[in-house]
Amino acid sequence: MDSGLDVKRKILIVEDEPINRKILENIIKKDYEGIFARDGVEAIELIRDNSDTLSLVLLDLMMPDMDGFEVLEFMREDKVLKLIPVIVCTSEKQAEIKCFQLGAADFITKPYDHPAVIKARIDRAIEFREGRGLIHATQNDSLTGLLTHDFFMEYSHFRDLHYNNHDMDAIVLNINRFHLINELQGRRAGDDVLIKIADSAKRISEEKGGIAGRGGADEFMLYLPSGSDPTELLGKIEEGLQDLLNNSRVYLRMGVYKKVNRDLSVEHRFDRARVACNSIRGSYNEKLAVYDEEMNEKETLNERLINDMEAGIEEGQFKIYYQPKYAIQGERDSLYSAEALVRWEHPELGLLRPDKFIPLFEENGLIHKLDHYVWDEVSKQIGEWMVKYDLKIPVSVNVSRVDIGAPDLEEEIFTVVQNNWISPGMLNLEITESAYTENSDQIIKVVKGLRERGFAIEMDDFGTGYSSLNMITSLPIDILKLDMQFVKNIHEGNKDMKMVELMMDVARSLKVKVVAEGVETREQYDLLKKAGCDVIQGFYFSMPCAGPEFEKLIEKENEELAREVEEALA
Repeated sequence: MDSGLDVKRKILIVEDEPINRKILENIIKKDYEGIFARDGVEAIELIRDNSDTLSLVLLDLMMPDMDGFEVLEFMREDKVLKLIPVIVCTSEKQAEIKCFQLGAADFITKPYDHPAVIKARIDRAIEFREGRGLIHATQNDSLTGLLTHDFFMEYSHFRDLHYNNHDMDAIVLNINRFHLINELQGRRAGDDVLIKIADSAKRISEEKGGIAGRGGADEFMLYLPSGSDPTELLGKIEEGLQDLLNNSRVYLRMGVYKKVNRDLSVEHRFDRARVACNSIRGSYNEKLAVYDEEMNEKETLNERLINDMEAGIEEGQFKIYYQPKYAIQGERDSLYSAEALVRWEHPELGLLRPDKFIPLFEENGLIHKLDHYVWDEVSKQIGEWMVKYDLKIPVSVNVSRVDIGAPDLEEEIFTVVQNNWISPGMLNLEITESAYTENSDQIIKVVKGLRERGFAIEMDDFGTGYSSLNMITSLPIDILKLDMQFVKNIHEGNKDMKMVELMMDVARSLKVKVVAEGVETREQYDLLKKAGCDVIQGFYFSMPCAGPEFEKLIEKENEELAREVEEALA
């Protein structure tokens, strides 16, 4: 291993057999300076004296006075010495797990019959330490003391290279709604929870001969030899957690990818465990999920959809469907506006509904490009209808929480409508209530900018979030769109009807219109009209339809308008 420096790196060889010391010296002497110890006592003295210059320790296990296990334990307890990589020299395979638990980086099997392999492992261990930044700042998470994400991944990979005779499980652990612990109990309480979980994860990993790391704000990773009961592991981690918070529970969820496929990268293995973990996100009844073939198929499909998205946009595979909205408080129900809904006509997978790809694109940060495509296609269609029918029908389009964070969003959408020769008032912008609850300051700023440009803002799924009333007093909006869960059961009892009436009162006080979506029956229609709802949308009037079908609704509306004019002139 050529360091590019005049000074050779220093390796301590701890070996009680003179012939073995000589063999190891001959292997390293071209590239490294060797210093020698005959037992553990001498080794510790030399390690202390050379801690700032020592690059590696080659450590025999079976020695008089103090054996290799004791040396490893001594080094592990010192915050500086534990950073020096140790390669254990042994002929006993059963000692490997214990040595890994004590911090060994690799093994060399006695007798030393393969000098080139031994040299390569030495080079690799030193390169890994120096080239991958195995220092305090990057090795351990400052709060929990666990391995950082990057170091955890590298160390897992390094161990796999030389410890591949055991099946391994990849485990991801997460906390449901961790942000609420910080908000309601304070950041100190949140930190206490993280530290408690980390301590348990570290203890378990050491007992099982694995490693533990912190993957993110509230995510933990464990890489353990297969055979442990995940339910038992989760139970051990949960012990004592509930005593940390006053009158609040901590809900954990765990995803396990059993007997990992070593042909996959370490990142990919933990992605699979994360897929399992996320499959029960938000569920308080399910705490454990194991990655299985069904998840594998879903993951494969998701990867394909992500890879095919660019071509789908370029080739026009994403089709816009329009669901009409009707104003219902006049003498007749009149076509008021529409909502744009996207479908994917995949050349091989067929017609895909938005729930198959929109959440996926949101999760992977790809939704903004698709949203921009929809804004442009809808603006183009509005312009064509205005010329063809001389009738202004505003269309609502989605603005996702990812879009809210995009730089210069106001200018981007304004440029879209300008390029298609329509006014901003023809493109209503739908923003979900949940987007507000995640980043209220940013969304208020963006919405104000969009309204100043002339866009109408429609708050989608109103009534589903815990901050609804706080939101509508601070967020400038033009239309409230009731979540369909209220409409669905409006005819079955007083509770949902009372909620609808309450939201109508709120809307009237704010002087904004109310749209109810998901209206399917005459009974729902009558109740909403009686409550004062301005506009309804749903199968009662029409399913979402392609542009040519929607034009028939426009033509029908024009006929009604013409008839009304004739009657007025008669």
